[in-house]
Amino acid sequence: MATDTTERGLEDLIVAALTEGSEPAEPVEGEVRERPAIYGAGWSLGDPRDYDREYAVDLVQLDAFLRATQPKVAEALGLDRESPARHKFLARLQGEVSKRGVLDVLRRGVKHGPLELDLFFGTPTPGNRTAAERYARNRFTITRQLRYSRDETQRALDLGLFINGLPVATFELKNSLTKQTVADAVEQYQRDRDPREKLFEFGRCVVHFALDEHEVRFCTDLKGKGSWFLPFNQGWNDGAGNPPNPNGLKTDFLWRRILSRAGLTDILENYAQVVETRDERTGRKKALQIWPRFHQLDVVRRLLADARTHGAGRRYLIQHSAGSGKSNSIAWLAHQLIGLTRDEAPVFDSIIVVTDRRIL
Repeated sequence: MATDTTERGLEDLIVAALTEGSEPAEPVEGEVRERPAIYGAGWSLGDPRDYDREYAVDLVQLDAFLRATQPKVAEALGLDRESPARHKFLARLQGEVSKRGVLDVLRRGVKHGPLELDLFFGTPTPGNRTAAERYARNRFTITRQLRYSRDETQRALDLGLFINGLPVATFELKNSLTKQTVADAVEQYQRDRDPREKLFEFGRCVVHFALDEHEVRFCTDLKGKGSWFLPFNQGWNDGAGNPPNPNGLKTDFLWRRILSRAGLTDILENYAQVVETRDERTGRKKALQIWPRFHQLDVVRRLLADARTHGAGRRYLIQHSAGSGKSNSIAWLAHQLIGLTRDEAPVFDSIIVVTDRRIL
């Protein structure tokens, strides 16, 4: 049966793969993966009617998460009913996300008066049953045709990803059958997605994806026409793009191998970040949100998997082209190697980075 690659068909494929418990994709020959089980499904389908456009949050999912994990807090906030307490908390939450970004809010939670809220439970350590149960209560949801606009246009995104009611990613989908490509998806973000909308403010989401059946691109800071999208592709024949996929679309690695519950959690915990940069000429400081490119994520996960399997003492040659983010790859790898264990013992006693660069 031919794959339906219309925009609606692509939307169907992504939602089905993430929500229907499909088996993890088979590894590409020669691919080393850290934890094969992290690739696959594990999401639930959200309802676009539950999205509050004023506060940029899925109220039903947020309330359900809090009631399952912090029932006394949930009862005090009263998110399931119209009340001054609810609006006061949502204003507080919105302010914290605007100030700190959704990454930090997920990692560190928020304080609201005497209440301290956890808004995400991270990857459990092996054997920690309590942590595993908490992690299982996280609510990963994907919402179709997300109406985000606060004005009368009621514009909608193709897909939105949420964790415990907080938006983390958006999607614009295109297909070649209608003579539209990933470039048209990028243009739609640049032309139609107003960065003044709450959902598109800096730090409100971690990443915005533009894709078709051949390529994926992403942006972490929407600025209208100035929005800069980078490729998130596997590469093919020592070049750009993605290899042919005999079992589906060239781009299905994104939702089958990257955006599982544990796969996305790994990225949010160990790769995605907001850093402060300084303009040497003007002295002005600026926040920069980082999402790994595919080759960076792939090389770090491969090396971690190999070190976990074989231990220390092996040598590797990593080839990244100029401007491909070598510094971040090195930093991500070093940070995770120090915590790597094998047979419940550390693989490395210390990590030393030797470089000829002044700024890593």
